[in-house]
Amino acid sequence: MSVEIEAVREVTDEVVKAFGRLLPQLSRSAPALDVQGIRELVAFPGNRVLIARLDGEIVGTLTLVTFPIPTGLRAWVEDVVVDSSARGHGVGAALTRQAVRLAQADGARTVDLTSRPSRAAANRLYERLGFEVRDSKVYRFAVPAED
Repeated sequence: MSVEIEAVREVTDEVVKAFGRLLPQLSRSAPALDVQGIRELVAFPGNRVLIARLDGEIVGTLTLVTFPIPTGLRAWVEDVVVDSSARGHGVGAALTRQAVRLAQADGARTVDLTSRPSRAAANRLYERLGFEVRDSKVYRFAVPAED
């Protein structure tokens, strides 16, 4: 079984169905994405939506976000998810390695990501791939929904 990674360039029914299956495995609270939502995600400047195929089937996704700031071009890996049926086959590693290659090719100074402590296997993977734990706090401000 070989893992193939590609950037989403066209939002097909296959991509929409894959997101419908994968996104709930990443977040119970995230709303489902329809065709238009995925198109906007793919078209947004600085985003690269990668998908992973195992034996031709989409089994994972990752979003690489690059953006310039005064200290240089930065990159963030976001929303990595591998289908529960495909875990342990190198899908997460292949997605992450490709994201790092793309960020380096773009000239990013760093590639960051966050991962919950409870995701022990994912955290071991990221460290094995060369990511280092930073002594930092992540703060979040939840923007109130408009009525």
